Amino acid sequence: MLPGMPGNTDAATLLGNDKAASTDNRGIDGRGAKARALLRRQLGDEVYSSWFNSMEFDSFDGEVLRLTFPTKFLRNWVQSHYVDTLLKCCAAEFDGVKSIEVDLRQPTGTIAARPVMEQAQREARAEASPAVAPIVPGPRPQSQLRASGPQLGRTFVGGFEGSPLDPRYTLDSFVVGSSNRMAHAGATQVAETVRAGSTSSINPLFIHAQVGLGKTHLLHAIAWEVQRRAPAAQILYLTAERFRYQFVEALRSSDPLAFKDKFRSIDILLIDDLEFLHGTQTEQEFDHVINSLLDGGRQVVVASARPPSQMDRLNDRMRSRLQRGLVAEIGALDAELRLKVLEKRMQEKRQLDPSFEIARDVLVKLSDQITESGRELEGVVTRLHATWQYMRQPITLEVAEQAIRDLIHGQEPRRIKIDEILKVISRHYGVPKTDLLSERRHRSVVWPRQIGMYLAKQLTSRSLPEIGRRFGGRDHTTVLHAIRKIETHLAGDARLQTELDELKKLLGQ
Repeated sequence: MLPGMPGNTDAATLLGNDKAASTDNRGIDGRGAKARALLRRQLGDEVYSSWFNSMEFDSFDGEVLRLTFPTKFLRNWVQSHYVDTLLKCCAAEFDGVKSIEVDLRQPTGTIAARPVMEQAQREARAEASPAVAPIVPGPRPQSQLRASGPQLGRTFVGGFEGSPLDPRYTLDSFVVGSSNRMAHAGATQVAETVRAGSTSSINPLFIHAQVGLGKTHLLHAIAWEVQRRAPAAQILYLTAERFRYQFVEALRSSDPLAFKDKFRSIDILLIDDLEFLHGTQTEQEFDHVINSLLDGGRQVVVASARPPSQMDRLNDRMRSRLQRGLVAEIGALDAELRLKVLEKRMQEKRQLDPSFEIARDVLVKLSDQITESGRELEGVVTRLHATWQYMRQPITLEVAEQAIRDLIHGQEPRRIKIDEILKVISRHYGVPKTDLLSERRHRSVVWPRQIGMYLAKQLTSRSLPEIGRRFGGRDHTTVLHAIRKIETHLAGDARLQTELDELKKLLGQ
């Protein structure tokens, strides 16, 4: 039993939220309808109709929103391509939502009696090689992928079921440019040198980037490549949320020591979305696991939206250990890299449909207009391919702009509330809202607070005194000082501008 287990907040949250869930589920259809409308505006009618018409809002416990789909294909596709977008759209209506759970529903419209996770585990194990392959199913020949669509694999080690792995995310399909070359090189070295019982010279590898720039792609690619080169290697890929879920399940069964033991046989552990690791005991257990693996010479790869130095939830020892290997940032995609991504994704579509073609001048124009992320670029090619299938006429610039006009021209700006800014700042920097409104003067609190004040002035019509009042009753001169400080940093800090752009995207601007 871990110290303080009776008061463990992680277990209490999951075990004692029935009452809260019943309350939060009231009005779920109404909130779901609003989230649907926002999702339709975000993705466009065509994409929404293709993937989300059959989606149902099943339950909300205050933190986890469960959505259901009628087929495995729809569930898997949405899970691997649209979870971030769903979370962003649903956060506007479901206050406090931290994650989206995508499940399969029975024909009657209800969730299966046993969790879909267990069903997927049984199916995956049945398909797996009984000998050594820890990832199931392995990458399929392209001909099979054409017929059946993407097949998500999973890792299984020591009784653990890992998070889904997409076989399309390989080192070969990753498009390399100046902003991601270091991260790709580190991932390649790890993937090519890790063997059963051994590690690479880069340990740990820590990759950080904003949403949609390829850090998850690299983690999946490492898993697939290690399995291909060393089938006997024990590989485990987990999102931070799934790590937390597995740990809380161990607490519920009063068997936390067994949770620790399951990591003994791992050769390489890949942890994604570290910024979403919440809960004091979960964070402590994560520290123990990572320290144990590194001390034992096992490979660790971590991905996060922020570098270790900016993650206040990590203790000093863990922050130091994660920085002792290679910390690689994936920056924003420049125009050259965006064009290469578009060309690569078009070639992938041509493998399915050789008649599909987009003229280079159209791709160049699109690379100038679509600047957000690799996922958005992939979505553009998917939409143009669908347009080609329906129209069977050349994809001219006019046709392309008409097909993706909502992405180019964007949505009508909406009114941003200061409460929304506080919520986004709190989540992005991992600082409780109460701290942002408090008198705390630690840099880890002051900097996010000043960013929030700057955004409030930029995105709302509130006066300086009103902004100060909403940020804990501060004087308008404090707000003015914060705004000027951010503006001064912006003059010579391109990374800060990128960060502010990301925060504005999260706010729907």
